Amino acid sequence: MNQAQKKPGITGVVLAGGASARMGEPKQLLRFRGDTLVRRAAAAALEHCSRVIVVTGAIRRPIVDALAGLPVEVVANDDWREGMASSIRAGIRAMPPDVAACLVCLTDQPRVGAAELGKLVDAWRLAPQSIAASRYAGALGVPAIFPAGYFDRLADLRGDRGARSLIGAATDVICVDLPEAAVDLDTPEDVRRMDGGAGTDGGC
Repeated sequence: MNQAQKKPGITGVVLAGGASARMGEPKQLLRFRGDTLVRRAAAAALEHCSRVIVVTGAIRRPIVDALAGLPVEVVANDDWREGMASSIRAGIRAMPPDVAACLVCLTDQPRVGAAELGKLVDAWRLAPQSIAASRYAGALGVPAIFPAGYFDRLADLRGDRGARSLIGAATDVICVDLPEAAVDLDTPEDVRRMDGGAGTDGGC
């Protein structure tokens, strides 16, 4: 998708601030199909967003290096130990005032690419005042698109409460089936399981 086709006013917020404690190494820098997970997530968001913000926390410099050449803004979240909510707040604070919506996505869902995010964008365009959320593993979650009317509530999240809690409390949610989002990487066992059946090019 070229720049002219992108939905004006959508800013992507890629959450890359975690310490990956259960993984034992920065999962943002694991490789899948030739690229680091953080670069894949940012590049996918760029296909649909006029601007992309990558929020770092536990590590910064290696993530900046991994994103070299991509037109993204990297924002440091000094409160990353608080949990995912702090990274969401950092992304919201970094957005310009004229944003119509934000696309919140993670780095540890390797099967979510530009095509999957495009399904969310297409659904959101039909009802731009509603949340467009992914449905997988029997629940709603991210990636998800939040219109500007939800920014204050996103900024009010605290602790390790991610955007899923806000989606669950909302009444105007468009559900987009995205089974690819069910594959997430939190532990070395998750990586081995995906590598064993996912056709990675050399694994993660």
